[in-house]
Amino acid sequence: MANETFDAGKGSRYVPVPVASRRHSWHLRVMRRLSLPLLLLALGGCNADQSTAPAAPAVAAPDAAQASMRSEESRMWMIVGKRRFAITVADTDAARAFAAMLPLTLDMEELNGNEKHGELPKALPTDANRPGTIRDGDLLLWGSRTVVVFYLTFDSPYSYTRLGRVDDPAGLAQALGRRDVRVVFSKN
Repeated sequence: MANETFDAGKGSRYVPVPVASRRHSWHLRVMRRLSLPLLLLALGGCNADQSTAPAAPAVAAPDAAQASMRSEESRMWMIVGKRRFAITVADTDAARAFAAMLPLTLDMEELNGNEKHGELPKALPTDANRPGTIRDGDLLLWGSRTVVVFYLTFDSPYSYTRLGRVDDPAGLAQALGRRDVRVVFSKN
C-alpha cells in the first residue's frame, strides 16, 4: 500500500502510482500554492514608494548618536611622550571618578620592570579584586590613590580596582621605557 494512492475518479479503488511521480506532483502543488504570494511580494517590492526609504535611517540615527556618545564616554587617552594610546574606560565607580578628574598629568615611577605607578591628588572609590593575570595595557587602581599602567603580562597575587584598558598595547612598553615617565590622561 505504500506505493498506492486513492483515485477519486474510480470510486474507492487504489491505483499504484510510482514514488517519483508522487514527489513530482507534490512539488508542483507546493510551487502553485507559493507562486501567487511570491509574485505579489515581488511586485509589491518593485512598486515601493522610494520616499519612505530614508525613514528607516532617520529612526536609527538617535540610537547611533547615543551609541557614539556612550563610546565617547567610555574612552579616554593616555599620552606618553609623542605616543597617544586609546583607553576603554571600565564600567566601575572608580573609573568614572578617574575620568571626571581628566585632564590629569602624572609623574609615574617605574616598578618591577612591568609597570608604572603614580599617586592621584585624591582617593577614588574602590572595588578591588584579584585578577590573577595582569595583561599589558591594563590600567588599574591599587589602594584608593595609586594608578598603575602595566606594560607586561604576568601573574599577580595583588588586588586592584579596574579603571580601563589600553585598546592596542603594541608599543606601550617602548613608549613607557624603563625609567620614570610623565603621562597625560585626557578625554580627547
